[in-house]
Amino acid sequence: MDRALANQQERGMSRWIVRFALLAMTAALAGCAGYRLGPTGGQSAGARSIAIQPFLNQTMEPRLGEPVTQALRKSVQKDGTYRLASQADADVIVTGAVVSFSRSELSYQPNDLATVRDYTMHLTAQIKAVERSSGKVLVEKFVSGRSNVRVGSDLASAERQAIPIMAEDLARKATSAIVDGTW
Repeated sequence: MDRALANQQERGMSRWIVRFALLAMTAALAGCAGYRLGPTGGQSAGARSIAIQPFLNQTMEPRLGEPVTQALRKSVQKDGTYRLASQADADVIVTGAVVSFSRSELSYQPNDLATVRDYTMHLTAQIKAVERSSGKVLVEKFVSGRSNVRVGSDLASAERQAIPIMAEDLARKATSAIVDGTW
Protein backbone atom coordinates (compact mmCIF):
# COMPACT_ATOMS: atom_id res chain seq x y z
CA MET A 1 0.00 0.00 0.00
CA ASP A 2 2.83 2.38 0.85
CA ARG A 3 4.48 1.66 -2.50
CA ALA A 4 1.30 2.61 -4.39
CA LEU A 5 1.04 5.85 -2.43
CA ALA A 6 4.69 6.70 -3.20
CA ASN A 7 4.14 6.07 -6.94
CA GLN A 8 1.06 8.24 -6.92
CA GLN A 9 2.99 11.07 -5.20
CA GLU A 10 5.84 10.76 -7.75
CA ARG A 11 3.36 11.02 -10.64
CA GLY A 12 1.74 14.06 -9.01
CA MET A 13 5.15 15.66 -8.60
CA SER A 14 6.06 14.88 -12.23
CA ARG A 15 2.86 16.47 -13.47
CA TRP A 16 3.55 19.55 -11.36
CA ILE A 17 7.07 19.89 -12.84
CA VAL A 18 5.74 19.50 -16.41
CA ARG A 19 3.01 22.08 -15.80
CA PHE A 20 5.52 24.50 -14.30
CA ALA A 21 7.90 24.05 -17.25
CA LEU A 22 5.06 24.68 -19.74
CA LEU A 23 3.97 27.76 -17.84
CA ALA A 24 7.55 29.10 -17.76
CA MET A 25 8.00 28.52 -21.52
CA THR A 26 4.66 30.20 -22.26
CA ALA A 27 5.65 33.24 -20.18
CA ALA A 28 9.05 33.45 -21.86
CA LEU A 29 7.58 33.25 -25.35
CA ALA A 30 4.90 35.81 -24.54
CA GLY A 31 7.61 38.23 -23.42
CA CYS A 32 9.21 38.02 -26.87
CA ALA A 33 5.97 38.51 -28.79
CA GLY A 34 6.81 42.05 -29.99
CA TYR A 35 10.49 41.42 -30.67
CA ARG A 36 11.72 41.37 -34.25
CA LEU A 37 15.08 40.07 -35.31
CA GLY A 38 16.91 42.08 -37.99
CA PRO A 39 15.89 45.30 -39.71
CA THR A 40 12.55 46.73 -38.66
CA GLY A 41 11.74 48.66 -41.82
CA GLY A 42 10.55 45.60 -43.73
CA GLN A 43 13.68 45.31 -45.89
CA SER A 44 16.65 42.99 -45.77
CA ALA A 45 19.80 44.11 -43.96
CA GLY A 46 22.18 46.14 -46.11
CA ALA A 47 19.94 46.02 -49.20
CA ARG A 48 19.94 49.81 -49.42
CA SER A 49 22.81 52.22 -48.94
CA ILE A 50 23.00 55.52 -47.11
CA ALA A 51 25.37 58.48 -47.20
CA ILE A 52 25.63 60.71 -44.16
CA GLN A 53 26.93 64.15 -45.00
CA PRO A 54 28.89 66.12 -42.37
CA PHE A 55 26.52 67.97 -40.05
CA LEU A 56 26.66 71.75 -40.01
CA ASN A 57 27.08 73.51 -36.68
CA GLN A 58 24.68 76.45 -36.32
CA THR A 59 25.43 77.04 -32.63
CA MET A 60 27.94 79.24 -30.84
CA GLU A 61 29.59 76.14 -29.33
CA PRO A 62 32.53 75.05 -31.51
CA ARG A 63 33.12 71.54 -32.90
CA LEU A 64 29.67 69.98 -32.48
CA GLY A 65 29.04 68.84 -36.06
CA GLU A 66 31.83 66.25 -36.21
CA PRO A 67 30.85 64.21 -33.10
CA VAL A 68 27.21 64.10 -34.25
CA THR A 69 28.20 62.99 -37.77
CA GLN A 70 30.52 60.28 -36.46
CA ALA A 71 27.98 59.04 -33.90
CA LEU A 72 25.25 58.83 -36.57
CA ARG A 73 27.49 56.87 -38.94
CA LYS A 74 28.44 54.49 -36.14
CA SER A 75 24.80 54.06 -35.10
CA VAL A 76 23.66 53.34 -38.68
CA GLN A 77 26.43 50.75 -39.06
CA LYS A 78 25.50 49.13 -35.76
CA ASP A 79 21.82 48.98 -36.76
CA GLY A 80 22.65 47.18 -40.01
CA THR A 81 19.55 48.13 -41.98
CA TYR A 82 21.58 50.33 -44.33
CA ARG A 83 25.17 50.08 -45.47
CA LEU A 84 27.27 53.23 -45.59
CA ALA A 85 28.22 54.52 -49.04
CA SER A 86 29.47 57.66 -50.73
CA GLN A 87 26.94 60.24 -51.90
CA ALA A 88 27.28 59.15 -55.55
CA ASP A 89 26.44 55.50 -54.74
CA ALA A 90 23.89 55.91 -51.95
CA ASP A 91 20.16 55.25 -52.17
CA VAL A 92 19.46 57.67 -49.30
CA ILE A 93 21.29 60.92 -48.50
CA VAL A 94 21.19 62.24 -44.93
CA THR A 95 22.02 65.85 -44.18
CA GLY A 96 21.73 67.71 -40.93
CA ALA A 97 22.59 70.66 -38.79
CA VAL A 98 23.17 71.04 -35.07
CA VAL A 99 20.75 73.83 -34.22
CA SER A 100 20.96 74.17 -30.44
CA PHE A 101 23.20 73.39 -27.51
CA SER A 102 22.06 74.22 -24.00
CA ARG A 103 22.57 73.33 -20.39
CA SER A 104 20.30 73.71 -17.40
CA GLU A 105 20.97 73.36 -13.72
CA LEU A 106 20.13 70.00 -12.24
CA SER A 107 21.49 70.31 -8.71
CA TYR A 108 23.49 72.69 -6.53
CA GLN A 109 26.28 72.27 -3.99
CA PRO A 110 24.76 71.28 -0.63
CA ASN A 111 26.31 74.18 1.30
CA ASP A 112 26.28 76.75 -1.52
CA LEU A 113 23.01 77.20 -3.35
CA ALA A 114 24.59 79.54 -5.91
CA THR A 115 27.12 76.98 -7.20
CA VAL A 116 25.86 74.37 -9.65
CA ARG A 117 27.03 70.79 -9.09
CA ASP A 118 25.22 68.99 -11.94
CA TYR A 119 23.92 70.12 -15.31
CA THR A 120 21.60 68.54 -17.84
CA MET A 121 22.97 69.25 -21.30
CA HIS A 122 20.89 69.14 -24.50
CA LEU A 123 21.95 68.94 -28.12
CA THR A 124 19.38 69.30 -30.92
CA ALA A 125 19.88 68.66 -34.62
CA GLN A 126 17.64 68.86 -37.62
CA ILE A 127 17.99 65.80 -39.85
CA LYS A 128 16.76 65.23 -43.36
CA ALA A 129 16.85 61.94 -45.27
CA VAL A 130 16.18 62.13 -49.00
CA GLU A 131 15.88 59.32 -51.53
CA ARG A 132 18.57 60.15 -54.10
CA SER A 133 16.81 58.74 -57.17
CA SER A 134 13.42 60.41 -56.68
CA GLY A 135 14.23 63.36 -54.41
CA LYS A 136 11.47 62.22 -52.05
CA VAL A 137 11.97 63.43 -48.48
CA LEU A 138 11.82 60.33 -46.28
CA VAL A 139 12.43 61.96 -42.91
CA GLU A 140 12.71 65.57 -41.83
CA LYS A 141 12.63 66.25 -38.12
CA PHE A 142 14.39 67.64 -35.08
CA VAL A 143 16.16 65.10 -32.87
CA SER A 144 17.65 65.73 -29.43
CA GLY A 145 20.28 64.10 -27.30
CA ARG A 146 20.99 64.76 -23.65
CA SER A 147 23.43 63.98 -20.89
CA ASN A 148 23.79 64.77 -17.22
CA VAL A 149 27.20 65.98 -16.15
CA ARG A 150 28.87 66.66 -12.80
CA VAL A 151 30.80 69.90 -13.09
CA GLY A 152 33.63 69.61 -10.60
CA SER A 153 36.17 72.43 -10.96
CA ASP A 154 36.13 72.83 -14.76
CA LEU A 155 32.88 73.33 -16.69
CA ALA A 156 34.62 73.30 -20.10
CA SER A 157 36.15 69.86 -19.46
CA ALA A 158 32.83 68.52 -18.23
CA GLU A 159 31.12 69.78 -21.41
CA ARG A 160 33.79 68.19 -23.64
CA GLN A 161 33.21 64.86 -21.91
CA ALA A 162 29.43 65.14 -22.28
CA ILE A 163 29.39 65.99 -26.01
CA PRO A 164 30.08 62.42 -27.27
CA ILE A 165 27.41 61.05 -24.91
CA MET A 166 24.83 63.55 -26.17
CA ALA A 167 25.87 62.85 -29.77
CA GLU A 168 25.37 59.09 -29.27
CA ASP A 169 21.95 59.64 -27.69
CA LEU A 170 20.95 61.91 -30.59
CA ALA A 171 22.34 59.40 -33.14
CA ARG A 172 20.29 56.51 -31.68
CA LYS A 173 17.11 58.56 -32.01
CA ALA A 174 18.02 59.76 -35.51
CA THR A 175 18.83 56.22 -36.66
CA SER A 176 15.50 55.02 -35.34
CA ALA A 177 13.69 57.82 -37.19
CA ILE A 178 15.52 57.01 -40.45
CA VAL A 179 15.23 53.22 -40.23
CA ASP A 180 11.74 52.95 -38.76
CA GLY A 181 10.24 55.92 -40.60
CA THR A 182 6.64 55.75 -41.73
CA TRP A 183 7.58 55.82 -45.39
